[in-house]
Amino acid sequence: MRTMNALPRLSLIGTVVAAGLFLTGCGEDSKAAGPLILKTAFNQSEHNPQFKALEDFSQKLEAATGGKYKLEIHPNELLGDQRAALELVQSGAIQLAVVANPLVENFNKNFSVLAMPYIYDNPDHQRKVFTGDLLDGLFSSTKGNGFEVLTAYTAGARSMYIKGAPIKTPEDMKGKKIRVMQSDTMVKMLTCMGGTGVPMGQGEVYSAIQQGVLDGAENNEITYADLKQYEVAPHFSYTRHVMVADLLVVNESFLEKMDAADQATFRKLAKESTATEFDLFSQALETAKQTATAQGATFTEVDIAPFQARCKPLQETLLTTPEQKDIFNKIRALAN
Repeated sequence: MRTMNALPRLSLIGTVVAAGLFLTGCGEDSKAAGPLILKTAFNQSEHNPQFKALEDFSQKLEAATGGKYKLEIHPNELLGDQRAALELVQSGAIQLAVVANPLVENFNKNFSVLAMPYIYDNPDHQRKVFTGDLLDGLFSSTKGNGFEVLTAYTAGARSMYIKGAPIKTPEDMKGKKIRVMQSDTMVKMLTCMGGTGVPMGQGEVYSAIQQGVLDGAENNEITYADLKQYEVAPHFSYTRHVMVADLLVVNESFLEKMDAADQATFRKLAKESTATEFDLFSQALETAKQTATAQGATFTEVDIAPFQARCKPLQETLLTTPEQKDIFNKIRALAN
């Protein structure tokens, strides 16, 4: 089931600028002088584990191809936000970008399965899915839209953190008002977990918890520590209800023009970069956890089985196609 929706067109100026960036690195003179530069859009900072995984991918690609290819990574939305970056990849103005999974859902709704509540038991389960070949067919389904998905990176597991006492069971969620992203699915997920989801911008969360408008929020350890939300919600419970996927996408025409050996190497190293990214993300999470713990936060492991059981009806309503159900069942089959 593929929908052929096109993303909104970039402005003419933006397209010309991006195309200029592309041409400066990809002409014949450039190839004679050095590696072919693969322009890569990234929306976060150079300290992010995904950025570091891309750097590692670039170094290994350059070495494996005898210096023929090298990634030039532009962090902090220098080439536009993720929607604009995907357009640039589609048009061939740049070769690569990391984009959020929901953007790719515009082309194939089956991608929504990757971010369903409680589809993964833990980060190791998600890693097994992302580093294997289970998703290869889904990733190649975007061909014909100007891009292909090379691999998936983790953006961490979202868990609950609140004031008062840690969440351990669905019963502990009763009456709790928890900030969620502005998403109907996230609101429904909080309901099935036993609490009340309150859609709210991230910038309002700290003061809302402080003032009693919220009892807590949900996110990963890095955001929790970076925004110092442990100061107002010191009890972090590993509910791991949603594990977000970000996707590394490549221009379809560029990929097709690579010779067979280089393309095989390119695909192999891109896939291997996922394991690298998981390792780097795990290290960053541990650092964030240490930072929060030093400031008085507590981290509690949770038996997620009761939460999964309560959210099963929601999962079933979100699986609307036979293809989605097949992907879901295959992912669940890899659970530990």
